[in-house]
Amino acid sequence: MSEQPTLFGLDDIQPVRLPDGVRELTIQQRFEAFHALNPWVMRHLENLVQDAIDRGFQRIGIGMLFELLRYRYGEATRGDEFRLNNDYRSRYVRMLIGNRPDWADFFEIRALRAA
Repeated sequence: MSEQPTLFGLDDIQPVRLPDGVRELTIQQRFEAFHALNPWVMRHLENLVQDAIDRGFQRIGIGMLFELLRYRYGEATRGDEFRLNNDYRSRYVRMLIGNRPDWADFFEIRALRAA
C-alpha cells in the first residue's frame, strides 16, 4: 500500500514540551512559555494558512487549523497525545497576523476575554 501525499513534511513535528509550574500564570504567560518550548507549532500553523490561501479559502478559522495540526501530530508521532491548549487559539491567530498582516482579512478577531 502506498503512502498518501501530505500537505507538507512531518519531519519538523516534534514531541510537545509542556512548561512546568504555569498554573498560576496568566493565559498570555502560559502561551509564551508553551511557544518558547514548541516553535515548530507556529511554523506548521503558518504552512497550513498558506496552503489554505493557495487553495482559495476566503476565510480561515483557527479552530480548523488547530484540529488539522492535532491530526498531523498524531500522524507524525503514531498517536502520541498532543496537548495543544484551546486557550492559545486567540494568541496564535494574533501572532500569525502580526507576522503576516496581509493575512488579517482571512481571520475574524474578537476581543480577548482574559489576560
